[in-house]
This record gives sequence, C-alpha cells and structure tokens, in this order.
Amino acid sequence: MSTQIIEIKDDSFEEVIGSSKVPVLVDFWAPWCGPCRSIGPILEELVKIFADKIVIGKCNIDENPEMPRQFGVKSIPTLMFFDGGEMVERIVGGTSQADLEAVINKVISGEKMISPLVVH
Repeated sequence: MSTQIIEIKDDSFEEVIGSSKVPVLVDFWAPWCGPCRSIGPILEELVKIFADKIVIGKCNIDENPEMPRQFGVKSIPTLMFFDGGEMVERIVGGTSQADLEAVINKVISGEKMISPLVVH
C-alpha cells in the first residue's frame, strides 16, 4: 500500500471506500480553512506511521460537494473513518496527532465506536 495521502472525489469515493481491505480515513476539508490546513501535516505523518494499516484520503468539499452532503458534513475539518465500507467514527474540528493516533488504533483493532468525537 502506498504511503501517500490520496485525493478522493465524488466519483471515486464509493470505489475507494468499498474496495479498501484496510480502514479508510477521509478528511473533508477546504483550502481556505485554517484548522484544515493545520491537520494536513498531521495526516502526512500518520500516513507514514500507519502505512499498511489505513488509507488516508482528502476530499475537497468545494470541488466535491456530493459526498459531504451525503454524509451530513456541516463543519470542517470533518474526519470520517470507514471500515468494511461503513462509517465507524467521525471527528469534527481540529484535533491533535495523539488523539488521531488513538482513534486510528481503535479503528484498526476493529473496535466500532460510532460515538462522534467533537473537538473545538
């Protein structure tokens, strides 16, 4: 598996989520969003740490409005974790690398949380 963050678009979203053999973290973001830009370097680090255990993708909500609308994204950044094609966790707002690592570890261990972690 690649150790790079992939770009996820409306027309590739279902394929990426549905075909992945490992959990997928999708960052719904926009280039004008300050907290979104601050999460970028954290995701770059996490994609190296969890190289073969998770896929990390970014979905620009300005260029791809359908998937954010379908998943009820109202604030950005919104980070959604999918496992087996199903959403298993959501984080809304800025967060730390340590908090993201903890959630990733729970997701890759198969622990289904579905209790939204909202960070402001």
